[in-house]
Amino acid sequence: MRKIDRVKKRFVEKGLEVALNGEKRNRIYDKKVDCDLEAHIVALSCSEPPEGFARWSLRLLADKVVELGYTDNISHETIRRTLKKRNKALAKERMGNSSGTKQ
Repeated sequence: MRKIDRVKKRFVEKGLEVALNGEKRNRIYDKKVDCDLEAHIVALSCSEPPEGFARWSLRLLADKVVELGYTDNISHETIRRTLKKRNKALAKERMGNSSGTKQ
């Protein structure tokens, strides 16, 4: 079915608002990473990598976080998002401090 047909069908069955914006999602996700876990992940990523490795990989970090008992399970993708979020915050902080004005 083509996109036009799907939108038309949604409009007929559910109205203009749903056809234009889609349906509201009801699923609520629990946060896997709280402030404490985020701090452990950042600290671990700044530490020396395991012997035999030149640097931490996302999978190595995920395995080590579970091994150290910080959480029961965590994916490398969650580690990536956590570190990316932290790097964005640090970059924003540096930009604000270097120009003398905060944005």
